[in-house]
Amino acid sequence: MWQDFKKFALKGNVIDLAVGVVIGAAFGKIVSSLVDNILMPIVGLLLGGFDFTNLQYTYADATIKYGQFIQNVVDFFIIAFSIFLFVKLLQKFKKKQEVKTEEKAPTTEEKLLSEIRDILKEQQQQKGV
Repeated sequence: MWQDFKKFALKGNVIDLAVGVVIGAAFGKIVSSLVDNILMPIVGLLLGGFDFTNLQYTYADATIKYGQFIQNVVDFFIIAFSIFLFVKLLQKFKKKQEVKTEEKAPTTEEKLLSEIRDILKEQQQQKGV
């Protein structure tokens, strides 16, 4: 059982997932800071100093903080859009890297065509001599 667990825990996918979770948590902190400290103050200025988090409705002993809900929805959309842009950027770099890799290594077909070309050139040179 220990060997099976060891194989599972040390698989590349599990380690990649762990790294992704750690990086995702750090990225989440960065985006949350962006939202809380940069974007929302700007939105507040554009709305005349209005702050969503102060919106609430009190009925008897119950307080419904719908402003905080609105703030969380806005945060979600900003975070989702930031992650979308980050993923698009990664895909763009990945495509560029794939194109460079493909350019460097000739395919089997290209190798055969090059050999045929060289043979034809050789034959033409022998006939011309």
